[in-house]
Amino acid sequence: MLQTFLPLFLMTFGICLFIVLMQFLWRYIDDMVGKGLGIPVLAEMFMYAALVLVPMALPLAILLASLMTFGNLGERLELLAMKSAGVSLIHIMRPLIITIGIISIGAFFFQNYAMPVVQVKLYTLLWSMRQKSPELDIPEGVFYREITGFNVYVKHKDTETGLLRDMMIYDYSQGFNKVSVMVADSGRLKTSADKMFLVLSLFNGESFRSLDKQSSTTGAKSSVPYQRETFKSRDILIEFDANFSRTDESFMQNQFIGKNIHDLQIFIDSVSVRLDSIQSVNSKNVYETSYKKTLKKSQDTKPNNIENAPDNKKSNTKATRKSEIDEPVIVMNFDSLYLTENPGKKAAILTRAKSSIENMKADYFFKAATIGEEAYKMRRHLTEWHNKFTISFACLVFFFIGAPLGAIIRKGGLGTPVVLSVLLFIFYYVINNIGFKMARDGVWEAWQGMWLSSAILAPLGIFLTYKAVNDSVILNADTYLNGLKNLFGKRSGRKVEMKEVIMFNPDYKQIIPRLKQLAEESNTYLSTHKRWTNYFRFWKQGGHDHAVEQLAIKMENIIEELSNSDQNLVLNKLMDYPIISSYNQINAKINGKAGLTVGLLFLIGLPVYLLATYQRKLLQHDIQMVQKTSNELIDIIEKLPISL
Repeated sequence: MLQTFLPLFLMTFGICLFIVLMQFLWRYIDDMVGKGLGIPVLAEMFMYAALVLVPMALPLAILLASLMTFGNLGERLELLAMKSAGVSLIHIMRPLIITIGIISIGAFFFQNYAMPVVQVKLYTLLWSMRQKSPELDIPEGVFYREITGFNVYVKHKDTETGLLRDMMIYDYSQGFNKVSVMVADSGRLKTSADKMFLVLSLFNGESFRSLDKQSSTTGAKSSVPYQRETFKSRDILIEFDANFSRTDESFMQNQFIGKNIHDLQIFIDSVSVRLDSIQSVNSKNVYETSYKKTLKKSQDTKPNNIENAPDNKKSNTKATRKSEIDEPVIVMNFDSLYLTENPGKKAAILTRAKSSIENMKADYFFKAATIGEEAYKMRRHLTEWHNKFTISFACLVFFFIGAPLGAIIRKGGLGTPVVLSVLLFIFYYVINNIGFKMARDGVWEAWQGMWLSSAILAPLGIFLTYKAVNDSVILNADTYLNGLKNLFGKRSGRKVEMKEVIMFNPDYKQIIPRLKQLAEESNTYLSTHKRWTNYFRFWKQGGHDHAVEQLAIKMENIIEELSNSDQNLVLNKLMDYPIISSYNQINAKINGKAGLTVGLLFLIGLPVYLLATYQRKLLQHDIQMVQKTSNELIDIIEKLPISL
C-alpha cells in the first residue's frame, strides 16, 4: 500500500503546490513587475511562498492521492481480491492511517515552529518589494508619475540613441504653489552610479516658474510675477533610491504571523486582562457621569449630613427630618424651567448641551476604537492559535474522505478523482474562509469559526468510511435511478428464463388451486381497500399494509415454483407479474402514538401522505395485474397436455 500511495502522494503534492503557487504569483504580480528585482530575490521569494503554501496544498494532495490509490485498487479488482481473502477495508487502510498520522503530526510541528519564521521572512520581503521604487520605463504619449514630485511627458522615444523627444516636465517638488514647467526638444534620463539619484539632462528648452507674490504698498491691484528662462542644456538632479533594501524583520516578528503557540497564548492572556481592565474602567466612568449616579449623590447628601451631626443636635435634626419628610417633595421640571428663559439663554443652554454631548460622543468613539483595535488583535491571535491544529486535523479528515470514496467509486487515474477532489476542496475552502472571516470579525467565537470546516467534513468522512466498510452502493447511479423509478411507478420488469437443468417439474394440479386463491384474494383486496385512506388512520397504522405483504409472498412462491417449468408459455406469462414492493410502508415501528405525532407535523406528514396515496394508486393497478395474470396462467396450464 505504501509503495502505491507514496509516489502518488508526492506527485499530487507537487502538482497542488505548483497550482497554489501560481495563484499566489497572480495575487502579488503587481508588487514584482517593473521593480528590476534580481533573480536571487525572486527565487528567495518563491521559496518562502512555497513553504507558506504547504498547509494549503497538503490536505488537497492527501485527498487526491488517497482517492486515486483506492480508486486504482478498486478498478483493477485488487481491493475485491483482498476483501475476498478476508481482509477488511480498515486493515487495508492501516498502513496509510499510520502514515497520514505521522504526516499530520509533522504538519503541526511545521505550523508551530517553521511557519512563523517563514511567514516573517516572506511578508518582510514582500513589504520591501512594495517599498522599492519602480524601474524607469517612461511610456510614450502619457504623463509618467512614478518619480516623486515630478510629472514627465514624452511624445516619442528613440530606441537607438536613447533620446527622449518633445519632453514636458512639471516640477511640484517644492509644493503646488511653486510649480515650474519645463519644455525641451529632447533629453536623456539616467541613474547615478550609486543608484541614489536620477540625472535628467534637457536640451534646447524653456522653463517657466511662478514667483512669490510681492506685497503692494500702493494698494493697487498687483500682478503675479513669474520667471522665464531659455537654455541650451540643463541637468536636473532628482532624489530617487533605485536600490533594493530589506526591511527589518522585528516588526513582523511581533505580529501574530511570527509567533508559535506559546507566544500566542501569552499575548492572548495579557490582552484579555488588559481588555477586562479597560472595559471595567470605561464602564465605571460611564456610570460616574450618568444622571443616575448624579441623582443618587444628591439623594445621599442629606442623610449623610444628618448622621454626621453632633450628638447635641441629633434631637433637633430628628425633628427636622420628620418635618422634611412630611413636607411635599418639589419636582423640578426641566421643560418648564427651559421655557421660562429668554431666547438667548435658551440658545446658550442648547449650545452647551450639544457641545457636551459631542465631547462625550467623541470620547466614547475613541475608547471604542481603542478597545476594538485590541479586540481585533486578540481575535487574530486566537485564529492563528487554532490554525496550528486545524491543518493537521484536515489532513486526517481528507484521508478518511478520499480513501473510502475511492473504494466506493472504483475509478482510478486523473479523471474522476481529480474532479471529485477539486469539488470537495473548493467546498472546504469556501467553508473555511467563511468560518475564518466570522471569527476574525468577532461574529462567532474563534474556535467556532476555525473549526467550522472540520466539523462539517468530519461527519462526511465517518459516513463514507462506514459505507465503504459495508460495501455500500451509495455512489452507484443505477441505485438512485431505480429508486426514482420505484417512487414514480416506473419499475423494471420481471425476467424469467428457462433453466438449463431442472431438478424437478412443478406440480401443475397443485398450483392451479393456489392460483385461483391468489386471484380471489386480489379481487377481495381491490373491493375492500380503497385508493384513499384517512390521514390520521394512515399515520396511526404507520403506512403498514399486511394484506399486500401476504399477497406478495404468495405470488413470489408461485413464481419460484413455476420457474422450473419447461413450457415457454408459462415462463413468458410469469414475466407479466409485477414486482410489488412494500407500498405505503413508511416504517413498521412508526405506528400508534408515534405515527400520530409524526402526522401532526403537517410539513412532514402531508407530503409523505400524498406520496403514499399516489403509490396506493399504483398498487391498485399492480393488484389488478396480479389477478388478470393469475387467471390467464390458469387457462394456459389447463390447456397444457402435461397437466391432464
